[in-house]
Amino acid sequence: MPMIDIDWLKDHVEVPEGLTYEQLAKDLVRVGLEEEEIHQSQVTGPIVVGYVVDATPEPQKNGKTINWCHVDVGDEYNDVDENGNKVPRGIVCGAPNMAAGEKVVVTLPGAVLPGDFRIEPRKTYGHISDGMCASERELGLGDSHNGIILLREYGFSKEEYEALKPGDDAMELLHMNNPVLEINITPDRGYAFSYRGVAREYHHSTGAKYIDPVIGLNEKAPAEPKGIDGQTEHDMDVLIEDNNPIHGVVGCDRYYGRIVRGFNPAAPTPNWMRRRLIRAGMRSISLAVDVTNYVMLDLGQPLHAYDLNKIEGPVVVRRANEGEELTTLDEKNHKLSPEDLLITDSPNGEHGSRILGLAGVMGGLYGEVTSETTDLFIEAAHFDQVSIARSARRHKTPSEASRRFERGVDTQLQPAAVEKAVELLTRYGAGEGSRTPVDVNNTKRPADIRFKVSEVARVAGLDTDTNTISDILTDIGCNVGGGGNGEFSVAPPTWRPDLTEPCDLVEEVARLVGYDEIPVTVPAVPVTGVTGLTLEQQRQRWIANTLAQYGLVETLSYPFVGDADYKAFAIDAEAIKPVSVEIANPLAGDRPFLRRSLLPTLARTVQRNIRRGLMDVSLYEIGHVFLWDPEAPAIPALPGGVKPTDEQLAALDAGLPEQPQHVAAILTGKAENSGWLGETRDVDWSDAVEAVMRVSDRLGAKLQLKQPAAEDVPATWHPGRFAEVVLPDGTKVGTVGEFHPHVNEALGFPEHSAAFELNLSALLPALNDKPVQARPISTFPPVRQDLAFTVPAEVTAQQLSDAIRAAAGDSLESIELFDVFTGDQVGEGAKSLAFAVTFRSPDKTLESSDSEAIRKAIVEKAAELGAQLRA
Repeated sequence: MPMIDIDWLKDHVEVPEGLTYEQLAKDLVRVGLEEEEIHQSQVTGPIVVGYVVDATPEPQKNGKTINWCHVDVGDEYNDVDENGNKVPRGIVCGAPNMAAGEKVVVTLPGAVLPGDFRIEPRKTYGHISDGMCASERELGLGDSHNGIILLREYGFSKEEYEALKPGDDAMELLHMNNPVLEINITPDRGYAFSYRGVAREYHHSTGAKYIDPVIGLNEKAPAEPKGIDGQTEHDMDVLIEDNNPIHGVVGCDRYYGRIVRGFNPAAPTPNWMRRRLIRAGMRSISLAVDVTNYVMLDLGQPLHAYDLNKIEGPVVVRRANEGEELTTLDEKNHKLSPEDLLITDSPNGEHGSRILGLAGVMGGLYGEVTSETTDLFIEAAHFDQVSIARSARRHKTPSEASRRFERGVDTQLQPAAVEKAVELLTRYGAGEGSRTPVDVNNTKRPADIRFKVSEVARVAGLDTDTNTISDILTDIGCNVGGGGNGEFSVAPPTWRPDLTEPCDLVEEVARLVGYDEIPVTVPAVPVTGVTGLTLEQQRQRWIANTLAQYGLVETLSYPFVGDADYKAFAIDAEAIKPVSVEIANPLAGDRPFLRRSLLPTLARTVQRNIRRGLMDVSLYEIGHVFLWDPEAPAIPALPGGVKPTDEQLAALDAGLPEQPQHVAAILTGKAENSGWLGETRDVDWSDAVEAVMRVSDRLGAKLQLKQPAAEDVPATWHPGRFAEVVLPDGTKVGTVGEFHPHVNEALGFPEHSAAFELNLSALLPALNDKPVQARPISTFPPVRQDLAFTVPAEVTAQQLSDAIRAAAGDSLESIELFDVFTGDQVGEGAKSLAFAVTFRSPDKTLESSDSEAIRKAIVEKAAELGAQLRA
């Protein structure tokens, strides 16, 4: 996001003396430019100007030559000799450009440089170095580390340099102690990616005087001259040949370029420009490159400079051909798509054959400006937002240029931006700009908007008079006509491509009047009708609360899946893709399908936590899955602006995929971790089953588990630790168990990781919504007994529990399985199930004879299952 320097902002708008960055942030947020962060300096002093009194070279055994220097750093910081006199500090410096008589930047003991590098006196090369003469890189001012900063070469005028005294604050001098404001720009406000745009918004917020710099620059910029018989005489032939426009929009509708000859490639970037670029987060590279970056940040128009002597006309703007490749300035090779827009030239008369760069994104290695470039061709163009956005995303090469182009650049800015660049290259690089630019201009004026003043009150609820609305629209750059009948004809400015509809103008009025002025109106709630949560919403909340109480954390995940998810979960991709919804323009190319289960997307969240060191992860999610029916009718294309008929809506619904709501959870790591006093226990299938049973109890669903044969278990699950969750009538509503070891390995999960997934769209409608009749609380004492039965191995605990309930009748208060045992003591093919049961009568105290009768009935009923009571 843009970094805003008050010193730079002053170039375009009047700001009050003593304006703080905190106040600037408040002023900008008032008009929608939010504060991201105020970045404070990482450098602390003392850092001062030093005068090198002497510098004695001392060759060392390692072949290096150091300078033993005495540097005058002013009376406040100079050393004191044995007689109490102030004397220069002794400093060891290995920089090759150190010399007596230079004024340098000295970091004194106590200073802290970027990277928490602290300056202290230290013994080195046989001397005590009492400070350090600093380079640009050491101070965080640039990348140069070939020598220390010599202030005479740092862009100061002769008078300014002579006025520098030893001991002067170098942090103030080089603006190292100033913070910088980072702001957040919404995608529709691309013009605010420049100081020109931010200054305009500061003017809107505070009323400060603002003058658009582009007006004066466009007046000075030369236009393309016309020759005899209408022939154009210009610097370079440029052709726009777009044979594959996206959505019918040509990729480049304006291309403006000028030549600068006689440029001095060794000319340094002036100090003020270098400082501003660094504070904006950009490296200072060379004067030619720095000027193009500076103009982009200042005005908002990306520029590109080519070595004129390396390119041959005509320059052709075209789409890439299948199979073409480009190596960009970052030395990465890219296979191009026919959608990519290219800048090319024509060596040896071969029309558009050589690629110079990916238009609006990044230049190529050929034609770049080097240390030997003396003649430049400066390019400023206007590119289609969609073309640039797609190329930057496709090649994963977002750049400062692409960020601006994809948000929309002013179509009338190109001559002004090049004029600004030529002025700087002429002033600081001794170049001479041509007066015969090339300007291929196919831009169209933005369409007028018919705007009713009443829309402001209707849409925003603001009672704003007509004159105020007209003044606001005029102030943002619109041409406003009419108004007599309450309707304006508004021509948006060229730098606001986002203003296309009346609602956009309402937003601008509301923004500048102030969102805090919009009245708050609470909608009236009708007295009749049902309010609050529906029964289904209540039940979903019960489920969420139950799982949270069990220790699980709720998360949300994107519903997109792909081959990697199918492979990890051992799902047959070829079988599932035909019944999955495929997205035409997915957010991620490797996940183009919508999920049919919550578990694959929930698993990615669990993975992310585990990879960050959280091994005991238990998460759940409530969300929709998407079930595509290949036999569903085609979805009709309905006309816009007309309410669809019931038949059209029914046809639309028939073609949409089924979207049931599910709840799923994944549990990994330790189920119990009681510290040094107790045992720990890993998660297993029983924890997932317990979660399902708690949900069942909370809903009164009476869910049951049905374990299929091992060969019928899906490959995702462990064959012996998996069950289907069914309703009492046998309807399947979910699955529960442990993941297969291969799935755990593929996902990076601990062993025995467990999960469940329930189909709420099938479960909730099957529930009885009649009120539960509460039973009276008995005042008579309970009778507790433990009953252990030996049963055949195929008999389940649920079957035996149901038999006990049926036999005990109304006298049974509770039953809980507390032990399952297999072994030689019970015999082969058998197991022992032990239950803790509680009997209580609602109308009397149970006698021993009553308990014996109930016990006998239970034994007889259990015998029907082959169960025998153990002694």
